[in-house]
Amino acid sequence: MRRTWQPGRVTTPIDDYALLADLHSAALVSRGGSIDWMCLPRFDSAAVFTSLLGTPEHGRWLIAPEGGTVIDRQYEDGTFVLRTRWRTPTGEAEVTEFMPAGDGRADLVREVTCVAGTVEIRSELILRLDYGATIPWAHRVGDALTAIAGPDQYVLRGPSLEAGDKRHVGRHELGAGETATWVLTWSNSWADLPVPLDIVGALDDTRRIWRTWDDAVVVDRRWADAVRRSLLVLRALTHADTGGIVAAPTTSLPEDPGGERNWDYRYCWLRDSALTLESLLAHGGADAAANWRDWLLRAIAGDPDDLQIMYGVGGERSLAEHTLDHLPGYLDSAPVRVGNGAVKQYQADVVGEVMIALAKLREAGVHEDDFSWPLQRAMLTYTIARMDEKDQGLWEMRGEPHYFTHSRVMMWAAFDRGVRAIDGHGLDGPREEWARFRDQLRAEILEHGVDPSTGAFRQTYGQSEVDASLLQIAQSGFVAYDDPLMLSTVEKIEHDLLRDGLVLRYRTASGKDGLAGSEHPFVACSFWLVEQYAMSGREADATALMDRLVGFTNDLGLLAEEYDASTNAQIGNFPQAFSHLALVRAADALTGRYQAPVTSTRSR
Repeated sequence: MRRTWQPGRVTTPIDDYALLADLHSAALVSRGGSIDWMCLPRFDSAAVFTSLLGTPEHGRWLIAPEGGTVIDRQYEDGTFVLRTRWRTPTGEAEVTEFMPAGDGRADLVREVTCVAGTVEIRSELILRLDYGATIPWAHRVGDALTAIAGPDQYVLRGPSLEAGDKRHVGRHELGAGETATWVLTWSNSWADLPVPLDIVGALDDTRRIWRTWDDAVVVDRRWADAVRRSLLVLRALTHADTGGIVAAPTTSLPEDPGGERNWDYRYCWLRDSALTLESLLAHGGADAAANWRDWLLRAIAGDPDDLQIMYGVGGERSLAEHTLDHLPGYLDSAPVRVGNGAVKQYQADVVGEVMIALAKLREAGVHEDDFSWPLQRAMLTYTIARMDEKDQGLWEMRGEPHYFTHSRVMMWAAFDRGVRAIDGHGLDGPREEWARFRDQLRAEILEHGVDPSTGAFRQTYGQSEVDASLLQIAQSGFVAYDDPLMLSTVEKIEHDLLRDGLVLRYRTASGKDGLAGSEHPFVACSFWLVEQYAMSGREADATALMDRLVGFTNDLGLLAEEYDASTNAQIGNFPQAFSHLALVRAADALTGRYQAPVTSTRSR
């Protein structure tokens, strides 16, 4: 269904898009055949197609049968090879699109085959480098169209397009059985023209790479398709060379359409990556999880005081935030941001989430080495040095820092996993010191992190608000899922944070986040509630909510960051790793695959 958000302007809904990926970067192609977002050669490279955040004049590549209607689209099983079936008044066509994986190149292949009658294919290529700000110099070299600006060169091979009005257009008629194929390739502008792609070989290799990984994934029968596609999305958002996992392949798709809550998610958050690692481990992805550990160790290596909450795909530390003022933003949501200012925040929960993930890696049989364990010790030293410091919390509040209960619980978890590593795996470390800090934090949290009037955990010390991060407390092992404190917290969250039966992250009206506007329910938080229900005996509630949430995926199984139930619209960056990994965890809780962490005592 096409949704109009503003009078006179129609914008492609987020869930109309398909993801193409090559394990280095990604592109989004609309149901209507327009590639509106693509960054090459990396997830965080400057986009060459940026109409997603503006207009076609900011770059896009349209290929569509004239007068056609999409009657079906789907990925080939276990891959990100997309097939779209079109019907026109004169015939039918199938479009096959993919980004070749595993060859060290940066290509996008679009192939159209007429399968019945005749079809006329309309093409429009608008190359705009630097996020739509730069018109490249285009010229022909033999059978190739080249476009160059600064360090970037794009080369198009395929049926000829005509230049005009700073774009290239074409119309090509195909009869039954005829095929037209275009390949767009990125390379450095100073390099030789890239050789033509072996399209057949590239397609075979790409299928093999995706399916080899998919075949190794272990998935339970119920919600199997959603879980399998979610795990594939997590793989697609992982850079094959570095092991870094980006939170999403997009920037600035708004949490509040028309507002300022627009962030660049094309980076590697330690928290998101750690949770992804846990999901991969639960489904046979130990190799991918070990690659992430290696990325983590490289990224955080150095002085523990320099620990960041996020890094670039290759472990880069400098992710300075700036705005692209030439872009109006999706649904006129400005500013459009590149980089992320939260990189300089102190978020006290991060070390705990990393330590939990690495503990699960140990339990899966991946041994520590003389690099990984010393860095974990260094992270605990970092945590000790900041024991009394307030932080910005899981949700990266841009207001004043606070003592967030979730953050303090994750600090507890960091020391708890350190102690368990010594006791259960024979690793060395100051056990008594870590145990003292762990027990000190536990007592503090039970005294200050619980609202005496409700018996529920609270968002920050000294006030009565709750937020959805509290649903992760039982996941950490601090208390059991059926502990009275958790049950009271769930009751409070159900009362304060449910909108249309879905979970908000927190009440923006409290003013803690320092931003104008509001937002929509956060998909991951609703999956956390599924997990909480399932693990505390509310299986019918868990199943009903799970079925509803899985129904929010688009026709290709993809989920954005948030969901607006009033308009049935996906909201925010897309597809979102946090949403997909939470889907996997929720399914695991309902099917019995998830093992609850050991808790030593009940809170009461």
